[in-house]
Amino acid sequence: MAATTANSSLPPARAGMREWVGLAVIALPCLLYSMDLTVLNLAVPHLAADLKPTSAELLWIVDIYGFLVAGSLITMGTLGDRIGRRKLLLIGAAAFGVASVLAAFSTTPTMLIVARALLGIAAATLAPSTLSLIRNMFRDPAQRTFAIGVWIASFSAGGALGPLVGGVVLTWFWWGAVFLINVPIMLLLLALGPFLLPEFRDPDAGRLDLASAALSLVAVLAMIFGIKHAAVEGFDATATLTIAVGLALGLGFVVRQRRLADPLIDLGLFRSLAFTASLATNVFAFFIAFGTFLLTAQYLQLVIGLSPLAAGLWSAPSGLAFIVGSMTAPAIVARVRPAYVLAGGLLVSSAGFLMLAAVDPANGPLPVAIAYCILSLGLAPVFTLTTDIIISAAPPERAGSAAALAETSSELGGALGIAVLGSIITAAYRGSVAETLPGGLTPEHAAGASDTLAEALQIAEGLPAAIGEALAVAARTAFAQGFEVTALISVAIAATGAIVAASVLRRLRIGGEAG
Repeated sequence: MAATTANSSLPPARAGMREWVGLAVIALPCLLYSMDLTVLNLAVPHLAADLKPTSAELLWIVDIYGFLVAGSLITMGTLGDRIGRRKLLLIGAAAFGVASVLAAFSTTPTMLIVARALLGIAAATLAPSTLSLIRNMFRDPAQRTFAIGVWIASFSAGGALGPLVGGVVLTWFWWGAVFLINVPIMLLLLALGPFLLPEFRDPDAGRLDLASAALSLVAVLAMIFGIKHAAVEGFDATATLTIAVGLALGLGFVVRQRRLADPLIDLGLFRSLAFTASLATNVFAFFIAFGTFLLTAQYLQLVIGLSPLAAGLWSAPSGLAFIVGSMTAPAIVARVRPAYVLAGGLLVSSAGFLMLAAVDPANGPLPVAIAYCILSLGLAPVFTLTTDIIISAAPPERAGSAAALAETSSELGGALGIAVLGSIITAAYRGSVAETLPGGLTPEHAAGASDTLAEALQIAEGLPAAIGEALAVAARTAFAQGFEVTALISVAIAATGAIVAASVLRRLRIGGEAG
């Protein structure tokens, strides 16, 4: 099939059956992309018992995938503009399948770390390739918004299905089978992609600047590593230094782009108010989403006392709410300006966060699940529309670069949310529990209980019943108070975002047109 370039005659204004079937094919790797972020968590105890990794090796097994996804997005998005988005998608799908097999049959921790790293690099081709293909396949603004809603929903479905599918697989098979789930779907993509997906590339993109690619990779990796380190250890010297190095390299990257004839990222995109404002909104939306999702999972398990499976089941309705929000956004935005849909979604999510701030552990998981559904229902249109605006604001030949920026902003926003909100709840927990610890604890037990809720509950199990119960109640109460603080912060961020979106983007119409 011949490639279509930016200078080729445009396809019909409205997509036909081939494009919609192609969209279904595009949704498959997106679903796997998010499943792979969650499915490993269930397999960790099994692979740890088999491979016996050290604590540092186990940390790298879990984290290296997300690190390399985030660090490679900008390069992969721009590479797709140069060599062809379908070609990059198929190369990435083949690499993802091979790396999945390598991970499944890993015999040492080092082998699994390498396989997970290859999976991360391959996964970084999937999101920008699929999103930029949507930009070219669906030229009608209303159809494109709907297609992006499907694209967003596929990620939500993958995130919701990951723990459930992983649980079923681990019940009947060994831990490596969670990776083999990827193989048949990638084979299907490789079989159908060449026939159903058109090719697009920028004929005037120029060569890929390897120095810029290296700068973007190291800058994003340094910032993500520093932020994740801060989420665990606080903003200590290591976190501060690595974030500062990442920012400095990021600044060097920007300076280099200004001097290049063929930059990795077209900085001219940022001259569009719609593009820049939507990118910023996306960062803050992912900030409150990822931070709260992680803390809610801990709340359900450690405060209410649910098992991991039960917590996953109570969280599943929020995934369905996210899919509903993503799929209904296009119908709403066809009648209401995007700015007001964004503002409305953020206000709905702020109501959900407010409900989270008011939950009482004594009432069980139902109020948490309801609040979780409401905030997911509100945030879903925000993710759909900000992505649509970002992609629509870029010319078709720069869609890959714009898609990579959208995905990178999501990764950075999510990592920041986990680090900042995680640090806030940790500080609130430590300050509160120190004042309510029961008497009779050894200094070692008191120090451990003041560190994290999980450690406090573990210590409580080994103490006499009365002291242990008092410690567990004090620790759970302290965490619940910190959870309330972070939920109220999210309310403020969502409400502020609603005001900014309604005012800054009020002239924007569907498809990125102002008027």
